[in-house]
Amino acid sequence: MSEGAQQAIRRLPDGTVKQIGPLTGTRVWTVPGRAHRPLDAPRDSVRTLAPGEDRRLCAFCVDRYFETTPEKARLVGSGFDEVRRVPADELNDSVAEFRRFGNLFEIVSAEYWREDHGFRQPAQLFRWAEEYLSDPVGRVHLEKLAEIRAAATGSRASLEEAALDLLGGSHDVVVARRHVVDGATTDAELASAGTLTPEEHAAYVAFTVEALGEIQAAQPFAAYVAVFQNWLRPAGASFEHLHKQLVAIDEHGPQVDHELRLLSRDRHLYQHEIADLAVAERLVVAANDGAVAFAGVGHRYPAFEIFSTSAANLPQEHSDAGIRAVSDLLHAVHAATGVHVPTNEEWHYRPPGAPWPMPWRVVLKWRISTPAGFEGGTKIYVNTIDPWELRRRAVAALTELRDAGTIADGIRIGDECTSDDAVLHYADASS
Repeated sequence: MSEGAQQAIRRLPDGTVKQIGPLTGTRVWTVPGRAHRPLDAPRDSVRTLAPGEDRRLCAFCVDRYFETTPEKARLVGSGFDEVRRVPADELNDSVAEFRRFGNLFEIVSAEYWREDHGFRQPAQLFRWAEEYLSDPVGRVHLEKLAEIRAAATGSRASLEEAALDLLGGSHDVVVARRHVVDGATTDAELASAGTLTPEEHAAYVAFTVEALGEIQAAQPFAAYVAVFQNWLRPAGASFEHLHKQLVAIDEHGPQVDHELRLLSRDRHLYQHEIADLAVAERLVVAANDGAVAFAGVGHRYPAFEIFSTSAANLPQEHSDAGIRAVSDLLHAVHAATGVHVPTNEEWHYRPPGAPWPMPWRVVLKWRISTPAGFEGGTKIYVNTIDPWELRRRAVAALTELRDAGTIADGIRIGDECTSDDAVLHYADASS
């Protein structure tokens, strides 16, 4: 372990915990007495649902399919069978367990790729747009969406041009079926990632991995595709409906660039600075045969880091078993977090074409505090739960969940894990 990693976390005599992010340099303090505040974001009111209202609570719900852009794919049935490019007049013929479609309000727009990079849609996208417009139901669908987007952006295009942008953007959304859990009687009984079964969550993650690979292949000017999940409004979610987002961007971003510079000097950076630190400080939360979860050090918010232990780097390069291993640990940590804790889920991986190996890891942050004047002025962040306390809470919750049979089999928890569980193989090929 490097000298920097040894100084990454320490407890002072009064109980204050000081952390320095091993990869970011972010400075974080945890002050005694602030760790026992409630985590759940209180709801202003709880409303009883009318019959059938659970199917139409927001634009992502099953009775409101026409409020989102045309579907690129959906998974249906208990076997999660995939149906591609669902025609408009067949949208309500089945219930999608998970759907993938373009974001109506993109972070990086189709116009950006066209005007700034000269990107032109492929012939198959033109054919899909023509087929969708040739169906009267599809034409009305696209007309309504084009009008909404034009009103929001202040610019108008022909319906044919708008259709290409609505179908061929590089910012996708992957949405789960439920807004609230099955059988819910109030709008407070939300369906989070942790309320899915392990099998449902595995399909959700695998579907997202597939979307990631397809966006990378379809947008040649993209340097990276950001994958994330915002859960609840304090974490940036527009809807309290479970969904992930994938956004193609034309640069890696400063954090990835920084990590690549560190990797140029140490190919085993994540082993030395993250995994070895977690073992030394007893911050390993859980593991299975393919992934390991740590209580993260140096984050502005309490954060779990779920690392694939596979030799593969990009998510889509992983085997089905490797994807499932990451999904099972991620699902378990979501379940341990609870439904009413706002969270951000961030995926990190090696950008295609990057010179150095990087592992696939998912960071799950509890958005339970708001940085304010102290943080802005000092760039020292007050995190109310230190990594040791985060690990203690997670281990206790995961043990109860395992006893209840609600998380996947094969997960080792807390002290059941060994140092071998924290060995990362992402750089094996470069050793």
